[in-house]
Amino acid sequence: MPGETLLNQRYELVAQQGSGGMSVIYKALDRMLGRMVAIKILRPNLTKDPAFLDKFQQEARSVAMMSHPNIVTVHDVGSDGATHYIVMEMIEGNDLKKLIKARGGLPFDKALEYGIQICAGLGFAHRSQLVHADVKPQNILINREGVLKVTDFGIAQAFTDTMTQTRSDVVWGSPHYFAPEQARGESPTPASDVYSIGIVLFEMFSGRLPFVGSSQRELALAHIQGDIPKIKDFNADLPEDLSNVIAKVMSKRPNDRYKHADQLGHILQEIRERSRHSAQRTTSGRMAPPTVVGGQPAKRPAPAIPPQAPSYAAPAPRAPVPRRAAAPVPQASATSPQLPANPQASPAPPSPLLNPDGTINVEATGGYTGPFVPKRQAKGEGADIVTIILVILAFLAVAGLAPLYLLGVFPLL
Repeated sequence: MPGETLLNQRYELVAQQGSGGMSVIYKALDRMLGRMVAIKILRPNLTKDPAFLDKFQQEARSVAMMSHPNIVTVHDVGSDGATHYIVMEMIEGNDLKKLIKARGGLPFDKALEYGIQICAGLGFAHRSQLVHADVKPQNILINREGVLKVTDFGIAQAFTDTMTQTRSDVVWGSPHYFAPEQARGESPTPASDVYSIGIVLFEMFSGRLPFVGSSQRELALAHIQGDIPKIKDFNADLPEDLSNVIAKVMSKRPNDRYKHADQLGHILQEIRERSRHSAQRTTSGRMAPPTVVGGQPAKRPAPAIPPQAPSYAAPAPRAPVPRRAAAPVPQASATSPQLPANPQASPAPPSPLLNPDGTINVEATGGYTGPFVPKRQAKGEGADIVTIILVILAFLAVAGLAPLYLLGVFPLL
């Protein structure tokens, strides 16, 4: 029982943390290193197949070689008799599914930030030639600092590659997030993970799943044949470009989606930048409130009024000034650019990944866009620039003193 069970005389099982169709998760103490870890023990019905165990160990070793802030670190993989397990870092916090159940749809900025972090972790895995094959909120953990970590790599992929005869007994543990090709029994690809990310995005922004069904078969048919629901029907406040992106990644055909999570991450980050710029534009266009002095708003100075001549003084005669014809006012047309409502605010810069109407620029995103690194607030950027300038000035000063030093030394020789 937990608390008394040891794996290989090293890992002491403390308490069960959760369970799924493929494994049971325990909180455990690593007696050798004196730290708490999470141990995922495979269910016995999976460990009877030697081919699956071999594939699982290969996948686990590949995951253990990955090091990324948005992927749960794998410390060890092994077995104790008939018990096969994988040891991972312990994440103190909740999974994304529990958060969505408790709050429903998440705030726009929070959901967008979570989506960017998910793409960062899975994009790194895709560049390492790894497919998750079971992306769902239950496999996305959130630590106390608000950092998302994708977990449960390897098991679903190993199962899909080896146990085709009994796949229906286990794979249908999370049919709400499977790509259409997975529902048809085909091998998953990075584009399959992208589809699952789209389902997670839909759930985060709307608080509900796009497809529901009373049976596993109904859910499978919904993914394969069902119309893609419009997320703006459930959250009308979403930007049109984000709605289009979610619809794209939920396309039935893999070739109609983004090929890797990196591409989706670039798009989501672009949408966030445009949203922030738009918010700053709106804020800068508002009139500043009057300054408060002594608890009362300071009175704005009255505009100066030029003194008028007394009524009894006749105005001095002035030479007539010829009037100039007023310049014609250009009429607005479909092709003429419109000035922004606030002339002091600059318009949002054009996006290379999105068309002006908010739709996806297919040509710009059709190829692999390279590693995706989420943009974060850099600390000390200004200090670094100042340091570089000071070093350059110091170098120039030393170089200028060198001739004086030589002139003072040579006469002594």
